[in-house]
Amino acid sequence: MGAPLPPLALFAAACGALVACAPANTASQADFSPVYNGIQRNLLDVDLVNMHVTMTGARTTADIDAYARCAIAQYALNRGYGFARHVRTNVAIQGGVWSADAVYTISPTLPPGLRTLDAEVVVQNCAADGIPTV
Repeated sequence: MGAPLPPLALFAAACGALVACAPANTASQADFSPVYNGIQRNLLDVDLVNMHVTMTGARTTADIDAYARCAIAQYALNRGYGFARHVRTNVAIQGGVWSADAVYTISPTLPPGLRTLDAEVVVQNCAADGIPTV
């Protein structure tokens, strides 16, 4: 039986194990190459908008949700509104194609509720993340 490892050696071993996990996470990010297939919008009322977006290469529903948020944020800005509020999203996957059917309200002022979007901030984040808007 060998001598116990000094605390510094234990720390180095633990750090090495954590660092070994990092490339796997980075690789999954690097492998993410979505194809954004398009945005369709339907005005349901003056301030109620239905967005349909499709994409391939999504990892989870979060990716298709982000695409829908980007679409509504740009649409709100184009219409002279600064905010949107998420009402609902239905997500489907068929043959590797992800689709989202999302409904939002748009408004010039911050609407009540927890699921609100500042359109200008969202559009800036979309550009930084490489997600198209409209």
